[in-house]
Parts: sequence; C-alpha cells; structure tokens
Amino acid sequence: MSVREELEKREHLQLSTQAAFSDGTKGRPCPEEPDENDMRTNYQRDIDRIVHCKAFRRLMHKTQVFLQPEGDHYRTRMTHTLEVARISRTIARALKLNEDLTEAVAMGHDLGHTPFGHAGEGALSECMGRPFYHNEQSLRVVDVLENNGAGLNLTYEVRMGILGHTGDRIPETKEGQIVRKADRITYVNHDIDDAIRAGILTEEDLPRSVTQIIGKTYSQRIDTLVCDMIASSRETGEIIMSDNVEKALLDLRSFMFEKVYRNPVAKGEESKARDMLKRLYEYYYRHPETLPADFLPQMSFDGMERTVCDYIAGMTDKYAVDKYSELFVPMGWHVRG
Repeated sequence: MSVREELEKREHLQLSTQAAFSDGTKGRPCPEEPDENDMRTNYQRDIDRIVHCKAFRRLMHKTQVFLQPEGDHYRTRMTHTLEVARISRTIARALKLNEDLTEAVAMGHDLGHTPFGHAGEGALSECMGRPFYHNEQSLRVVDVLENNGAGLNLTYEVRMGILGHTGDRIPETKEGQIVRKADRITYVNHDIDDAIRAGILTEEDLPRSVTQIIGKTYSQRIDTLVCDMIASSRETGEIIMSDNVEKALLDLRSFMFEKVYRNPVAKGEESKARDMLKRLYEYYYRHPETLPADFLPQMSFDGMERTVCDYIAGMTDKYAVDKYSELFVPMGWHVRG
C-alpha cells in the first residue's frame, strides 16, 4: 500500500461520515491518472498547486483594507488568507472534517482579488459594465489563468469552495462552508485590529451589546466565535453558530461598514485608486500590444475586455502604481553637459 493510499484509508478511519474524503472527489476538469510516486492525497496536491502559483505570491502585495499603509503589521491579502486557513483548520479538526480540503479552499479563496481591495472591484465593474466579483475571478484564476493558461486543474470540491466562499452559492461540502464562515470571522476581527492600530477605532468604540457577547479584545472575540461555531455545529450537524453569537458578528460587521469600510480617513485614497485602474484599463484596451508578452496568448480566451480585466485584476498595488506612473506621469530629464 502506498503512502497516499494509507492517508486515504486513515481519512475513512478517523473522519466523520460527513467529511469530504479525498478519494471520493468528483474529479478534476481534466482527468489525471494517479501518480504511483505521489504521496499526497488529492486535496493535499491542490494545496501545493495553489501555494506555488504566481497569483498566491502576489497576495502579499495586495490591499486588505488600508491602501499602502505605513507600517509592517497591517494585514495584506496574504496574511488574511493564512489566518482564514488556520481558523478553518481548527474548526475542521474539531468537527472531524477534512482539514486538507478546508486549507485548499482557504488558500485559494482570494486569488482573484484586485489591487486596492474592493475599490479595485468597483473600478473593474465600471469598466466592464457588469459586476466584477472576486470569488468568480478566483475560480477563473485557478481554472484558466494560472500555469500559462492551462489552469491548476483543481478538484471539484476545492473549486466550488473557492467560488462559494462568498455570494449566493453555498459550497456543497461542510469544509467549504467552514471557510465561508471563517472568512467573515477573520476579516471582521483583524480589520478591527488594524483600525485600532491606525487610530481610527479604540476598543471602547465597539458596541457594548456586541462585546458583552463575544468579547472585548481580538483574542476573546476569535475564541468565542470559533468555539461557538464548533459547539453549535457538533450539536446540529450543520455548519452554524448560535443565533445570539451570529447576530453579534453581523452587528459587528455592520458597525465596521459604518465606522471603517466607509470611513473617509481609511478610504480617502480609494477614489484615486479607482480612477487609476480605470485609466489603466482604457489604455490597455486601446493598446493591447503593450500587454506583457507572456499575457498575450490569453487574448484568445474571452475577448479583449476580459483579457484586460484579467491583467489588471492580477496586478499588485505597487505594480499598478508603477504602471500608471510609467504610462501617465512625465519622467524627469536632464540636459547633458
């Protein structure tokens, strides 16, 4: 028996019957014959494909909430992704679900995020004349854009977990549902932490009706939310929180929209970011020959609009600023003596 087969057998012995077993996947877009020398299960292989792809590396230079903050300790899309993965695995382990599947979904869920966070989504929605959703773009990244247009060929369960981490579609697997809730637990609380660091909030500003239920400090809130989700899910067999704790989380999220996500101090530069991305889109749409050589083959996929959208969505914050400066800001010059 190979190592991979031993790991698959161990899943059946140790995990809940509600778990998504790696040897029971619905498959990949392009079927792959098992590699006898590969010691990884299907979901472990998917984690590695995501972590080693270019889109994952770019997450370290993409905005979470604060645009280009001055400080080393603010979250980026990369650190957000890692926090979601850790919380998701903790919950999955306690519920005897497949930790590898939850990690794969968590690692891939934000690969399609634009530069400058949701400001970038808004800019591309205006350019395309239809809504741009980062969860759909994340699926497009792993299905189409990565690996020189071949995609990562991930399993169905990972792909649908990525697509369903937000929006109307709920993942079929319990593991995907965990990531969906862990994402919200994570971003609401670490965004509070960053807002306090930025001087926009203090712990005393948080609604008392919320802190009395889930805690006043960052660690208290995470602990309460995760433990409540585990206890409620074990009791019911569904991935849920208790009513009063989930309401507290939703109230906290509403508070964050009012005080931070729409705060002119935190988001004052967003209009500049939106205008910058819109100008980049217009330029590359008119001058497709200036797209990078390794990106040109993608023009045949879905037309010029989609190609330019894919290119800009994949940019990091710094790369977008650099390209804008290169194209639209006059360069300094000097006269030779």
